[in-house]
This record gives sequence, C-alpha cells and structure tokens, in this order.
Amino acid sequence: MNPLYLGLDIGTSGVRSAVVGGDGHLVSTAREPMHLSAGDDVSAESWWDAVSACLDAQAKALAEKGRSMASVRSAAVDGTSGTMVLVDGDVRPVTPALMYDSSGYDDEAARIAGVAPPGSIARGSGSALARMLRLQSCDPGRRARHLCHQADFILARLTGRPGLSDENNVLKLGYDLERDIWPDWFAACGTRMELLPDVLRVGAVAGSVTASMARRFGFSRELKLLAGTTDSVAAFLASGVTEVGEAVTSLGTTLAVKLLSDVRVDDAARGIYSHRLGDRWLAGGASNSGGGALLHHFSADTIAELSRRIDPNRPTGFDYYPLARAGERFPINDPALAPRLEPRPDDDTVFLQGMLEAIARIEGEGYAALAALGAPAPKRVLTAGGGARNEAWTAIRRRTLGCPVEKAPDAEASVGMALLARRGMAPI
Repeated sequence: MNPLYLGLDIGTSGVRSAVVGGDGHLVSTAREPMHLSAGDDVSAESWWDAVSACLDAQAKALAEKGRSMASVRSAAVDGTSGTMVLVDGDVRPVTPALMYDSSGYDDEAARIAGVAPPGSIARGSGSALARMLRLQSCDPGRRARHLCHQADFILARLTGRPGLSDENNVLKLGYDLERDIWPDWFAACGTRMELLPDVLRVGAVAGSVTASMARRFGFSRELKLLAGTTDSVAAFLASGVTEVGEAVTSLGTTLAVKLLSDVRVDDAARGIYSHRLGDRWLAGGASNSGGGALLHHFSADTIAELSRRIDPNRPTGFDYYPLARAGERFPINDPALAPRLEPRPDDDTVFLQGMLEAIARIEGEGYAALAALGAPAPKRVLTAGGGARNEAWTAIRRRTLGCPVEKAPDAEASVGMALLARRGMAPI
C-alpha cells in the first residue's frame, strides 16, 4: 500500500498528530489534551502521556480509513521552542520541565552576561541558556545525562537515542549555526557541556523506532524518526511556501512574521533571527501587538460584527500602536513601550479600524526590518491564525504591504511535520 508519513506537534496544552500520504494529502488527524500537574512544576512525563494517547487515537483514525500505523514510513516531531528538561541515560526526567515562557533567572543571566558576546540570543533572564543553568541547579546529584527540548524528549523516547536535537530548537539556546558548534564561552558561565545535545539538520534521520515502541503503537520496525523543529517553524512548513520572498504572517494573540530568505539575517537586540531550512533561511520576528490587543477592547464576536462595517478603502489616519500591556520586542525593542490608542473616536467601528490599520503597519515595518538587513521584500504573504478570517483586515493589510495577501491553506504544525517527514532533507 502507499506509504504514510506522521507528524506530531507537542504544544503547551495538548498534542496533535497528522498523517499524510505519498502525495502529501491529509489522511487523518488526532488530538489529545495534556493533563499538567497542579502548581508551577511541569513533568515531562505529561508530554509523553499525551503523545501516547494521541498516537492511540491516530491508530483508530487510520483504522477507520482502512489503513494502519504499520504503513507509516517516517515521522517527525515539533515542540515549543525553549521548553526543556534534564533526563538520565534512560530518558527519565531528573528535573521538572521549564516552559518556553518562564523567566526571572536573573542570577543565571548575570553569569551569561559576563562571558557572552554582545547581541547574543543567549542573554537575558528569560533566555533558554539561563533556563538550562537553572535546571542544572535542580540536579545537585548530577544524575542528568542529557538536556532535552520538548521535541527531543519525545524523539528520544521513540528511538531510544537521547542526546540528539535539531538546529532549529537549539538556536535560542545559543548554538553557533555558522560554525555548527556550541560556543566555547558556554563553559565559562557554568554550562555542563556534556549535557548539550548533538545537533542534526532539520529532516535528517535521527534513528529507527525501538522494538518496544513499534509493538506499543503498531509501527513497522522500519519506521524512521527524523530530526524535527519548533512549533512555529512547523506551522510555516504547513503553509506550503516554497519560494524565496514568500512569507507567512500569524495573526493570533500576537503578530509573528516569517519570510523564506536566501540569506541569513539576525539582530538579537530587535528580536530578529533566522532558522535554517535546508539550504535556505526562515527569517522573522514576533511583535506583542496582535489579536490580544484587540481583545483587550472588544470581544471576538464584536470584532467580527464591527469588521463587517469597515470600509478598508477609507483609512482613518490614526497613529495607534495597539498593545495589551506595556512592552514591545519587534520591530521595536522597548520593554517600556506603552500602548498608543488616543484619540479614541465615538464610533467603535472607526476605533477598531484604526487598530487594524496600526497592526498592519507594524507587520509592514517588521518585513521592512528584515529587508533592511538583506532579506528579500515579501512578494506574497500567507496568513495563519484567527486574523486570517477577517476580510476587512486582509484588505487593509494588502494595501499596506503592497503585495498579495492570502489565507494559508493549512497552518497546523502537525501537518507541517507530516510534510517534513514525507520530504526529509530535500530542499524547500
């Protein structure tokens, strides 16, 4: 029978899986919520429990279509960038997991600042490296053998090969993509270098499924596990973008832009960085503006109703900067930047339109910031997230960006990983 390809997306609240066929068309999906423990501590075992349940659900979904997990030829996993845990040699957690948005590691940040080069992505009290140093302090008996990002942990469980990661997940930790090495200064700030993973290219074969995992989930022993990526890159892959200059804007709670580029562009001080994808780069950044700022003033239903009254061809002329709270990271890096939403007109439709226009300008400024560093200007922008359904906003953005703006055909990270499993290391 035709081979199948599996993608797993490990999120903050659940796991999604997708299976595509040899033609790339979606065959089946499954999802499972993640049952996290109460309190601040997160157990990595909750990730595995959710993955196991999701794979069981995926097997049932395939069976309903007359297919089975035994036909899955390769699989790939993504996880939230910067979420990590320390494990022993048998992939058992020896520390709590720390999530991607955890911060406040001031002592660790000070140690990093003493040795890290200016502009390093590893700087800051919320950096991934600061998070790793904090995890080390949770392992005074030095039982840990490996640092695992969320995707690494699942990959290691399936292959029985801990100590592997991919070049996208390790980027925010401070991995040197230019020289493909861990920087020497890591050791000077107290990093236990032996815990750091070996880094594979995205889509490279990481290993085969173990015999016990094959029996547990009904896989063939020939199933190959490929090095995965982060959740945001996986969502980009789902869009089907293949040409340099094409971009994906995610309009969810926040605004994120990603652009396929033939050159690498980075400016850590402004939140700009590039992931490597095959022989190309995925440049981007994320603003704190977006849907969350809109929901600070209107409900989702009200936004939809007011948007239907907007005439996108009649700009309001307001100079707004919508934020749910003070602080911006891209394209302006200003932790104290206050929301700017005055004057507020009496007409809520005009007020909403002014905010939509402002977020479109921020999006345009984001792409302009990438272009100023050498990336191409966007020639087509696909849209993911809830904002993709807002037709008035799309028209405003099309006028502001000066290029075609369309809804992405798919934005599910699990689909992106299934497509990666099908393509492997082939260039985008």
